[in-house]
Amino acid sequence: MAGDFILAVASMMIAKLRNDNVTLVLSQVVTDLVQGEFMQLGSKETENERFAHYLTKTYRKTASLIANSLKSVTMLAGGDDQLSELTFQYGRNLGLAFQLVDDLLDFVSSSAAMGKPTAADLKLGLATAPVLFACEKYPELNPMIMRRFQEPGDVEKAFELVHKSRGLEQTQFLARQHCQEAVRIANLLAESPFQKALIIVADLVLNRMK
Repeated sequence: MAGDFILAVASMMIAKLRNDNVTLVLSQVVTDLVQGEFMQLGSKETENERFAHYLTKTYRKTASLIANSLKSVTMLAGGDDQLSELTFQYGRNLGLAFQLVDDLLDFVSSSAAMGKPTAADLKLGLATAPVLFACEKYPELNPMIMRRFQEPGDVEKAFELVHKSRGLEQTQFLARQHCQEAVRIANLLAESPFQKALIIVADLVLNRMK
C-alpha cells in the first residue's frame, strides 16, 4: 500500500510538469519494473540465456529508474537529444553496477550492515550474478537454479559454492566495468561541480558496504 501511495504521488507530480515527453519517459520506468518482476519469476535453461536474462531483468528492475530519471532531468533542463542519451547511458551503467554490488553484498556483508538477512536472494529462489558466475566452476548449481533452491540444503550449498568459486570477484569486476563506463560518459560532459559529483557517485556505488 505504501508503494502504491508513493507511485500515485509521483504520478501527480509528473502530471504537474505538463511535459508530455518526460511523462512518456517516466512511464517507461513503471513498464520496465513490471516486466522485470515477471522476468524474475522464471529461469532460463542454458547458462548464456540465463545471464542475458539476468542482465535484462536487472536493467528493468533497477537501472531503468536511474537512467530514465536522469534523462528526464536533462530534458527538463533543455538538453538536446545527444545530451539526453549520454545521461541515460550514464544512469544505465550506474544502475547496473549498483545492483551488481547489491548482489555481491548479499554474500559478503553482515545482516546488520545490510539491514536484511544475508543470502536473502537465494532464500527467495533468485540466482544473481555471483551464482551465475559460480556455475562456470560448479555446474551442479544449474539444477538448483532451475528448482529455485527449494530443496533442503540448496541455499547453504549454493552459498558455499559461490564462496569457493570466483563468482564474487567476477561480479565485482563486472560492476567496476559499468562504473568505469559511467565515469567515461561523465567525463564527456562540461566540467562543473555537478559533473564532478557524477564521477564521485560512481565511486560511491562501487565501494559501498551496505
